[in-house]
Amino acid sequence: MEKFDLGLAYVWEYDQDFIDLTERLFHQNNLTTFIIGEHNIWEVREMIQSKKLHFNFYLDRAWDVNDEFGELGAMLNRRKTRFFNPYRQVLHAIDKATMHLEFITSGINVPYSIIIPPVTEKQELYISFADLARLGRPFIIKPCNTTGGGVGVVTGAETLQEVLKERMSNLEDKYILQEKIYPAILDGRRAWFRAFWAFGTVIPAWWDDQTHLYTEMTTEEVDHYKLKGIFNLTKVIAKLIQLDFFSTEIVLTGDGRFLAIDYVNDQCDLRLKSLHYDGVPDRIVSQISYNMMKKVKQIKRKLKI
Repeated sequence: MEKFDLGLAYVWEYDQDFIDLTERLFHQNNLTTFIIGEHNIWEVREMIQSKKLHFNFYLDRAWDVNDEFGELGAMLNRRKTRFFNPYRQVLHAIDKATMHLEFITSGINVPYSIIIPPVTEKQELYISFADLARLGRPFIIKPCNTTGGGVGVVTGAETLQEVLKERMSNLEDKYILQEKIYPAILDGRRAWFRAFWAFGTVIPAWWDDQTHLYTEMTTEEVDHYKLKGIFNLTKVIAKLIQLDFFSTEIVLTGDGRFLAIDYVNDQCDLRLKSLHYDGVPDRIVSQISYNMMKKVKQIKRKLKI
């Protein structure tokens, strides 16, 4: 049987730079990698099934868009491969309605929200005038199980009619209606952030919700603007959802509260800022790959594999 330290599955062409960076870093540290894509998925499945191939660790960035990778993942799970972001935990963590309730229970500040059931569960929808008034105008409409890139999100809804229209576009999904949050302004900059939880470490960045542009955050800025709450909040979320790698949107409001906005994104967009104007700063992507490499080495030493 041929064994590799890390299996990396992906299908999105823009993941290539992250994959290349990760492979280089692993190889520099005497760790082996194996790439799985649409070009070799069937060959890999056959090799896993016949016990000719094994991965100690596995990062799957394809299973949510291609069922063949999910089937491969199920096989690897039976072979005791250690998954970064196990599927079952991901499905739990990306459900916005579930996370909204669990965040509140855990003492995490979140925007006022109304959760509405899918059309297939309850066709008629009733929302009281009092709840709508508390929601305010404009408000946000989000599907609860469609994640990434703002897919299906309406950011400036004004009427109940818009809710009914969006709900009909995805009959089987719950929706969450969320009050629109306005961030504090710190020396002319919107206090809106994206924090990455990367294999045990918080990596925060400025992220403008209007332009979708990232800027690295310095330790001086953390101290100057009193932003340590970003780290504390992300750690609480990580402990709650038990994922190895994800990002979350956090806002500092004018009254000094840190709010979790877009709760959990497990398939983070890792396009490099040096190549894409709205990409993630290269240093952050490198840090994510480095943290994963360190995690693999740490567990290998502990388990002696």
